[in-house]
Amino acid sequence: MPPGESVHIATEEEKKRLWMHNASLNVLFIASWFLFATTLSVYNKWMFSDDHLNFPYPLFVTTLHMFVQFILAAVLRIVWPKHFRPERSPPRVEYGKKVVPTALATCLDIGLSNLSLKTISLSFYTMCKSSSLIFVLLFAFLFRLEKFSWRLIGVIVLIFSGVLLMVATETHFILHGFLLVITASALGGLRWGLTQILLQNKKLGLDNPAATVFWLSPTMGVTLLIISLIVEGWSGIFGGAFFSGLWKSLETMLYLIAPGVLAFCMVMSEFYIIQRTGMVPMSIAGIAKEVTTIIISSWFFGDELTPLNITGVAITVCGIILFTYHKYRKSIDSPLPLDAHGNPIIPDDDDSDTHLGQYVRLDETLPLASRTSADLHGVRLFFCYVLVHMSPLLMCGTQEGPPAVLFSADGDEFESERVSQSTPTSHRESRQLRGDALNAPPTSAEEVKAWTS
Repeated sequence: MPPGESVHIATEEEKKRLWMHNASLNVLFIASWFLFATTLSVYNKWMFSDDHLNFPYPLFVTTLHMFVQFILAAVLRIVWPKHFRPERSPPRVEYGKKVVPTALATCLDIGLSNLSLKTISLSFYTMCKSSSLIFVLLFAFLFRLEKFSWRLIGVIVLIFSGVLLMVATETHFILHGFLLVITASALGGLRWGLTQILLQNKKLGLDNPAATVFWLSPTMGVTLLIISLIVEGWSGIFGGAFFSGLWKSLETMLYLIAPGVLAFCMVMSEFYIIQRTGMVPMSIAGIAKEVTTIIISSWFFGDELTPLNITGVAITVCGIILFTYHKYRKSIDSPLPLDAHGNPIIPDDDDSDTHLGQYVRLDETLPLASRTSADLHGVRLFFCYVLVHMSPLLMCGTQEGPPAVLFSADGDEFESERVSQSTPTSHRESRQLRGDALNAPPTSAEEVKAWTS
């Protein structure tokens, strides 16, 4: 912004307008994630079902998907380097300190989840795995990705209680399986927290979802490969009927690798959602997907729901509505500086530090902030890439199974981003600056930079 240009604090109506634009785009990303995740789940059900393909090696399949994701991310970086290849790359030391732990947590989450299913029922697994929402909130507070709020804790507990009732059935308790799935849930919360930190890490060049997939997937693939060798044993895979001849082997590999494209699209959607909204809203979106699946199954396929299950669905839906309202109020109640054209203003964070605990969620400082047109164009290219190249796969009937950009009145583009505490101003001084700004709105670019520090 040119020096001396007037700025003002956004009115409630301006913030409502920006919030609606931002929410609309977030819904599109969530819908795309829902589509890819559901399609992948249906395909996996077909692949692992005894009545269909009956391929009993889920970790081996997931390992292949990691390498498929790496290749597709590399293609995006080569074809559209301006939009999917940041100028910076993580140094070797930083890669080992920040990327590798994220990859290990993800792989252990997947591995322990699959291993627990060998000893416990699916319903008991779902009940235990729903505790991941609690761990997600815990790590969000620990890493300062969410501001501590008793209201938020109450909403999360309400949703968690609803999920427990939603999937409640008579189950046989097995301690070994319970410990495995609870550990996997804790690792799930950890990995989403670390993933959000990576996606906010502009200094390492990981603030682009394609770049994050590119740097994460090789380590995840190698780690899952080792876990698969230990847990599943590859002698039974390549010595069985699925690889009995050349043509049979090619057919099997096609069935195993093709859904990796769906997995890539799903992960890209996940990362965009986490980058724009955070790990907690992403987890809530996952719960919403489960609620939708249960309702559709009951409606179209006649699955029986007990009065207890129906109560759980109702409580969960109420919790999701309350969470949405909670985020809305935090955005509306937060002060937001705008320039003379009504565009949100944020400081340049190229030199921001990226250590744990130095990220502040946007809804606690600036609810909406600008992002370049090039970044938005990268999002558009991703969806065009999906529509042009992946539509034949999405239309195929034999596929496998489970697991803000905003526009001003001028047509300028915005998107939610983080605000990094990178200036030498102390936390107490920063809070004082923000308090003072409410009483005396900034009137220059220099004052805005100090106000947002």
